[in-house]
Amino acid sequence: MLDAARNLKAVRDRIAEAARENGRAAEDIGLVAVSKTFDAEAIRPVIAAGQRVFGENRVQEAQAKWPALKEEHPDIELHLIGPLQSNKAKDAVALFDVIQTVDREKIAGALAAEMDKQRRRPRLYVQVNTGLEGQKAGIDPREAASFVARCRETHGLGIEGLMCIPPLDENPGPHFALLEKIAREAGVAKLSMGMSADFETAIAFGATSVRVGSAIFGARD
Repeated sequence: MLDAARNLKAVRDRIAEAARENGRAAEDIGLVAVSKTFDAEAIRPVIAAGQRVFGENRVQEAQAKWPALKEEHPDIELHLIGPLQSNKAKDAVALFDVIQTVDREKIAGALAAEMDKQRRRPRLYVQVNTGLEGQKAGIDPREAASFVARCRETHGLGIEGLMCIPPLDENPGPHFALLEKIAREAGVAKLSMGMSADFETAIAFGATSVRVGSAIFGARD
């Protein structure tokens, strides 16, 4: 428990240092603590240490632990950062405050319908597959700006940012630079990029939020 709190402070210090080195304000960079695979008891010390923004990969896993935690701490903001299937749109809209993985027309339509039905409007990001990896979710970067426009104009969705996960075996810098370029073209202000191994690089390229899991919670089983 103490380790997680210590780790959280160390990550925040690293974010602040990276911000300083790049002439940015640390408070302009949000930290999403990625709690996937960790249970509520592992998450509570991180909440107790002041963290309020968390990320989960799977809707079903999040449903098992977050409703009770959010009831205890109503100011928690929960992000979906894993692929979303259209048949989970209803549950995702009900539980998450931010959905970072809008990446195709079917998902955009399903989310629009559910948001109207539930009268709940999570904030939305489009996930971009900057490495064009066949096994990875995300829209083709060449189609991303026009997809953002369709989300807004056809589906009435307020897309506020872009998200990417660079290929593991490549320098992440060019991928972050590409995402920032697409964001300017698409007219979105937020960039969710950078994880435990590369979040300082992401901050140098303009990340407005970083997604950090193992550097806070430790290695996953």
